[in-house]
Amino acid sequence: QGQLVESGGGLVQPGGSLRLSCAASGSIFSINSMGWYRQAPGKQRGLVATITTLGRTNYADSVKGRFTISRDNGKNMVYLQMNSLKPEDTAIYYCKVIGSGYVYWGQGTQVTVSS
Repeated sequence: QGQLVESGGGLVQPGGSLRLSCAASGSIFSINSMGWYRQAPGKQRGLVATITTLGRTNYADSVKGRFTISRDNGKNMVYLQMNSLKPEDTAIYYCKVIGSGYVYWGQGTQVTVSS
């Protein structure tokens, strides 16, 4: 069984920045993609950004130009740099890893954008 641990969430003012990290451990092998999803109160969980092993990225339209996903394949880490944060970015952010025959989710980290 694999484990994902997110960190880096918190409270930030509009226009501010945060960097989320996700560490994958345990039965993690042959990773195909890693990514971030978020769920705001009363809404469904949705895509924020994903990145493949070869570095191909995909972003939700709402975060393009503001968020950047990156990964360290050697350390099984994925990051999300979030700039120009808006109140509507407030949500629980979840890390997701897809590998050969498995999908793992982290427990989530809260991001709150408020003045």
